[in-house]
Amino acid sequence: MARPASASKKPRAWQRMLSGRRLDLLDPSPFDIEIDDIAQGLARVARWNGQTKGDHAFSVAEHSVIVEALCAELQPDWPAKWRLAALLHDAPEYVIGDMISPFKAALGYDYKAFEHRLETAIHARFGLPGELPKTVHKTIKQADRISAFFEAVDIAGF
Repeated sequence: MARPASASKKPRAWQRMLSGRRLDLLDPSPFDIEIDDIAQGLARVARWNGQTKGDHAFSVAEHSVIVEALCAELQPDWPAKWRLAALLHDAPEYVIGDMISPFKAALGYDYKAFEHRLETAIHARFGLPGELPKTVHKTIKQADRISAFFEAVDIAGF
């Protein structure tokens, strides 16, 4: 029995960026990733789902700059490429938004694999390895947790 034409069609899963690039979210190409698109997207994505004190949302871009600065404090001798990796640690959120960690966990492996594919393409675009060395990943995660703690206490009202 033949499949209906619509069943074999690949779903539309691309996003047009302000740069004019068309990013396939299911099969992202490093050639379709531009730093201006990442910066624009992250500047407009709110951390904590916007549930923060103040007149304006605290953006993922702001968080990313803080994480990079913390990594520079934790590892002052790091080469520029690892500091760039820290700055880009949440870069996939420029197109998929910022979901709180408990929700990501509830979505499970498929979401993490999807996010990882996008992160790998972003890393390739900027000359970073798809898989960061464990020590680099661990330091970035430590800085991310430090930032999240202070964000939670100072701006999210925990």
